Amino acid sequence: MRGQGAGLTPERMLAAYARGIFPMAETRDSADLHWVEPRQRGILPLDGFHVSRSLARRIRQGGAEIAVNRDFAAVVAACADRPETWINGPLATLYRQLHGMGHAHSLEVRREGRLVGGVFGVTLGRVFCGETMFSRETDASKVALAFLVDRLRQAGFALFDTQFLTPHLASLGGIEIAQADYLRRLAAALEGPAAEFAAPGIPSPQLLMQRMTQMS
Repeated sequence: MRGQGAGLTPERMLAAYARGIFPMAETRDSADLHWVEPRQRGILPLDGFHVSRSLARRIRQGGAEIAVNRDFAAVVAACADRPETWINGPLATLYRQLHGMGHAHSLEVRREGRLVGGVFGVTLGRVFCGETMFSRETDASKVALAFLVDRLRQAGFALFDTQFLTPHLASLGGIEIAQADYLRRLAAALEGPAAEFAAPGIPSPQLLMQRMTQMS
């Protein structure tokens, strides 16, 4: 897809996700996008999220406000605000367009009104394709992921695609599978009615931990 950064449409992007591929840019300043199809795919099993003792304490302490889709563009911008990023201008625009179509969502963590962490991704069928996350205070991205996993479970999602497996995701229960296995899971998760990301309510920290304990 080199040279087509400005020509990629949201509809074509969704069709690519349904085939197990996704676009990335080389750098923030690159005008081009390229298709990526990892040989090994990262996923986060929705029944296998690991909550460490320190993360459990932080969640129970509360003090953070959790919101969904309050400021999607700000979450994308925060995720791209790092020395090296694969989110260039055309890709950020595509994410915003997908959000407007109801196919991209953010989960945000705020403290005293300030955005301190979050995660965003693209949805189709019962698949959540996690793009990336950010953290401006200790464990904020982990807190976001805990609430995200709970939301995906409550909404009826079947597959949480993380694209790649990082040490951070592995510590939370993420695993790596062959792309062929991923494609089989993807096909199954695209069957039937689509899950609605925005439908479930936001649980209290106590209810979230109760659910997480029952899940483990």
